[in-house]
Amino acid sequence: MRIAVLTSGGDSAGMNPAVRAVVKAGITKGCEVYVIREGYEGLVRGNTAPPRPHRKVHRNLPAERLAHFGDDSLLKNLSFGDGPALREGAGDAEEDEQESGTLKGRHIVRVGWDDVRGWMGEGGTFIGSARSAAFRTPEGRLAAAHNLIKEGIDGLVVCGGDGSLTGADRLRAEWPDLVKQLLSSNQITQDQATTYAHLKISGLVGSIDNDMALTDMTIGAPTALHRICEAIDNINSTAASHSRAFVVEVMGRHCGWLALMAGVSAGADYVFIPEQPPKSQPWEEEMCEVIRRHREVGKRKTIVIVAEGAHDRDLNPIKADKVKDVLTEVLKLDTRVTTLGHTQRGGRPVAMDRILPTLQGIDAVNALLEATPDQPSYMIGIHENKILRIPLVDAVKQTQAVAAAIEARDFATAMSLRDPEFEQFYHAFNLTSTLEKGNRLPREKRLRVAILHMGAPAGGMNAATRTAVRYCLSKGHKPVCINNGFKGLLDDNIADVTWLKVDNWTARGGSELGTNRTLPDTDLGGVASKFQQHQFDALFMIGGFEAFSALLILEKARKDYPAFNVPMVHLPATISNNVPLTDFSLGCDTSLNALVDACDAIRQSASASRNRVFVVETQGGQCGYIAAMGALATGAVIVYTPERGINLDTLRADVRFLKARFMLDEKGKSEGRLIVRNEKSSDVYSTELITSIIKEEGGDLFDARSASLGHTLQGGIPSPIDRARAVRLTMMCMEFLEKHAHDLLQHPPHRRRGTRDTAAVITIQGSGIKFVPVEDLVAHADMKKRRAKHTWWEGIKDLSELLGGRTDLVAHKFDINAPHGHEMYQS
Repeated sequence: MRIAVLTSGGDSAGMNPAVRAVVKAGITKGCEVYVIREGYEGLVRGNTAPPRPHRKVHRNLPAERLAHFGDDSLLKNLSFGDGPALREGAGDAEEDEQESGTLKGRHIVRVGWDDVRGWMGEGGTFIGSARSAAFRTPEGRLAAAHNLIKEGIDGLVVCGGDGSLTGADRLRAEWPDLVKQLLSSNQITQDQATTYAHLKISGLVGSIDNDMALTDMTIGAPTALHRICEAIDNINSTAASHSRAFVVEVMGRHCGWLALMAGVSAGADYVFIPEQPPKSQPWEEEMCEVIRRHREVGKRKTIVIVAEGAHDRDLNPIKADKVKDVLTEVLKLDTRVTTLGHTQRGGRPVAMDRILPTLQGIDAVNALLEATPDQPSYMIGIHENKILRIPLVDAVKQTQAVAAAIEARDFATAMSLRDPEFEQFYHAFNLTSTLEKGNRLPREKRLRVAILHMGAPAGGMNAATRTAVRYCLSKGHKPVCINNGFKGLLDDNIADVTWLKVDNWTARGGSELGTNRTLPDTDLGGVASKFQQHQFDALFMIGGFEAFSALLILEKARKDYPAFNVPMVHLPATISNNVPLTDFSLGCDTSLNALVDACDAIRQSASASRNRVFVVETQGGQCGYIAAMGALATGAVIVYTPERGINLDTLRADVRFLKARFMLDEKGKSEGRLIVRNEKSSDVYSTELITSIIKEEGGDLFDARSASLGHTLQGGIPSPIDRARAVRLTMMCMEFLEKHAHDLLQHPPHRRRGTRDTAAVITIQGSGIKFVPVEDLVAHADMKKRRAKHTWWEGIKDLSELLGGRTDLVAHKFDINAPHGHEMYQS
């Protein structure tokens, strides 16, 4: 099969990783892969110049190196393809000069494995994007169909927004008629008309606005949100210094996701989004009242976020300058406007915008290979942690329905058509960012909620605590924050927290309350006594495997200590992501971003040295999540995890692979390569020993160095994804505690018995969020190694190595869901 990939519409970080994944997955499956330069415009123009000679990676290899491989087809599949290097500045200067004239007439270019080398960490799209007016016409689509048939392409992957995917679906719907027109005009033969009677299409959503329905996240949205939060974090300090107000305008013409998520993640005072305009008319009164209350309690800064498509309930635009004027004239605040513009769109993709496009790109290729004429075209989306194939026409229809509902001023419908979590975040923002006393419960329903951290620090702990505190205060509950975990509880080290005190906690890393690994069974009677002394009605624990273990201890002790018969919930927060049954923990996204940043710098050094291998050591304890996902996000060629371990046969195979891969590089164009090793992968084969072995065996081919990232993976500013996830999950935890506590309060104190369901862990499982009784998690946990027995990411190690070239590419048997061992690599 011949497949092609194009990027269309506005560029977004993550498009290059998506194209890379499509190219490598296609080659792995035995396809010929093409890229279409300049989006649909390139598809309409096609190729008006002949192809250049097919280049091979091995053309400059000495005969003795070629003899080492014999007839191994790996050489064939690692060829460069018939096009030039697609990255600006890549390739020999002489070749680029010779090919420049040819390039101008070629938009559909066959590519090989190494043509997409180094694309993982680059923003934008190297194959170009354009908004094509020609493709919108019947004549343009006819030309596009002719060019695809001429090149023998029968599968197309389109990465773009709703407009680009609408165009793809329209091309497929019109395809039979287009083929008939081309045949009747003798532009194609009968054989071609028969062979290419059907066009297979799959879509990847590339949009920083995250405006596509039926998927949680679009390619580029996490990076754009990251850029916005970075800017607001920087603005916060100067706003507080001068007691100023800042109005920040972000992108989002028809979708307020960026504005809303930035408001949740950065702790804004007010947001304007298209889906839910202010309820009051005029809107100025509602905004000013909210901000006035914040200023009255002592808040020195004000942040208002405006989506570019914001409007009031009569659809009159709300612009940043107008908001500034209101704040200046009505509230007398020194106000500035910051328009972030295209800074949101560019820059290096964050970890999630490398991992998700890779997984989605692979599934897009699988969808093409499995497609039949009677199936719809699929958009590859994601819900929580599950990659989904969604009929493209359904996704586009619902996306357009949101804009229609807004235009009809039916804002309730517009909100309902967004993903359920959109409305959850909107509710969470209003509850935690607005100082509102009207939501308070009757006095008899108000609770004393204990909040503590356990285990190692992780990004998002403070954001979760801020949410819990503000939820409690808004409902009239008393948040009792405990410093230094269970040690602090035994010492009566209770923190005095207020609405204002936790205001800046969203962007703070580490643990403001303090955390340690001490379990409650060090003095279980003392802990029970403190529960009784402080009259706790509920317990909220934020932490890793230690918090899970602590909850298990407390639940088992209920029969002996009545004070523990209160609802208790654990929110997983650990960079190791080792709590059983949950796909993600708070902090793991922040840690992956730190790993990506460090490895990008290390790779730069390795590539500058051309023939150098870096062995990078990560934290993670006995869980290999950070190492495996970090390897996928950084393009590492080998990854070591505790789940697989390391032995001598493994190292022998790895050294053979590295030798083979460096031999396949063109002379003078070797690429520095990364190996990622989890700190607990082996007690014998340490990072230093592996580095020494590789260095010794590399000889003249390559050198080796090591780098240990250590505790840098725990620190830093939490990522917006971890902040937003903390807010959403904490809201659900507080509602869980509130419900069960109110059920218990209906009984006299001596008859209150907490059921097994009232001691639970909140988990992300596939496409849903579930509260699981802590007792049920034990069956899924390896208590000795402090990790889950089975994980969703078990196959990621093999996928990372496959995309790094670690396979016999002629096998064509790779399945993203099927784990493979090193038996693949023995030849």
